Amino acid sequence: MVGSRWRGHKGATPLNRNPAPSAHETPAKTEASIQDPGRNTAIEDLILNRLDDDQAQDVVFIDLKGKSPVADGLIVASGRSQRHVGAMADHLLRSLKEAGYGKCRIEGMPSADWVLIDAGDVIVHLFRPEVRSFYNIEKIWSVETGGHRAAV
Repeated sequence: MVGSRWRGHKGATPLNRNPAPSAHETPAKTEASIQDPGRNTAIEDLILNRLDDDQAQDVVFIDLKGKSPVADGLIVASGRSQRHVGAMADHLLRSLKEAGYGKCRIEGMPSADWVLIDAGDVIVHLFRPEVRSFYNIEKIWSVETGGHRAAV
């Protein structure tokens, strides 16, 4: 199920099925994530798992570690409609808060065409499909979707 929606790209990390931390666990980088830079961190896993549970479409994780001082990762996903995008954003914000990541910054919720969630180390972009294809932010990081190869 996950493999059919998530397309791996060079520079991207496959979805890890480890459970998200509970609300009373402190999210910390494990030894495995420090030693293996391609390994998802707990916050990345939590976000990717939440998006999978909410049936996000065309989920792409772009690893920015060492490439950008802004964040360690960028996640781009699509929802089927404005209502779906808004619901995914709301569920993701609740999950992040319950897991102890505090209050994240969010933009674009009223219209829910493009919702940006700044979770600190990870930035999440949730789009309606038409808006995503118009802005094509994956191209900024040289990660193309579809049958194209990534240049990262």
